[in-house]
Amino acid sequence: MSNNITNSIIVKGEVGEIYDLWADFRNFPNFMEDIVSVSPAGRDLSHWVMKGPLNTTFEWEAKTTRMEKDTRIAWKSIEGDLTTSGQVTFNDLPDDEVQVTTTIQYVPPAGVIGEVATELFGQPQKRLEKDLRNFKAYAEKMTDRMP
Repeated sequence: MSNNITNSIIVKGEVGEIYDLWADFRNFPNFMEDIVSVSPAGRDLSHWVMKGPLNTTFEWEAKTTRMEKDTRIAWKSIEGDLTTSGQVTFNDLPDDEVQVTTTIQYVPPAGVIGEVATELFGQPQKRLEKDLRNFKAYAEKMTDRMP
């Protein structure tokens, strides 16, 4: 059984700057509190490590399936503890604002890992809302520093 969640937030800044911050996946630990690290793992591939409850960790490889400059980034997991896919879109608005919309689909694994994942993703909508608020704060702070 898969779960789908979507949420949006308005971020102050130029669309190119906001896109670039998101497109560098190594930034994710700066605004997603459960992401420990994201590192390159090959062409269009990244290795993700996420902390879970009770000192557990989840790891997976993700393939970036679309990189449409200043418009959209899409991904899907290809192996590991979690099955996930999704996309984030960037809609340029007036007054140096960008609407960032994220849609995520995930399938919790079976067994003990699945029970832990279900606990971790127990309120996925609230988790996404918080991650987007954190991204907004991070992006607005970072773009204030850009020339």
